[in-house]
Amino acid sequence: MTAGDATGDAPAIRLRRLGLRAWRRGTREMDLILGPYADARLAAMAPAEVEAFEALIAEEDTELLAWVLGQADPPDRHAPLIAALRRHAAEIRRN
Repeated sequence: MTAGDATGDAPAIRLRRLGLRAWRRGTREMDLILGPYADARLAAMAPAEVEAFEALIAEEDTELLAWVLGQADPPDRHAPLIAALRRHAAEIRRN
């Protein structure tokens, strides 16, 4: 067990790392989609949602972008999160 695990810092470190990964993608388009979503939602996510987000950002940017833009259907395991990303992007555009 690490010191971070003993003090309860491990979840906070994980969220920070996921947030950085959301902003540091292979493409700027995905940076601008995933980064703001992570900033707005990641800290309030339940553990299962964090797991789903982590699995999603492990996917290739070209596939992610096609799913978010509706150019391809996402796999069922990612469909709810892709829908949430689309809603979040639409909210940002409205404001």
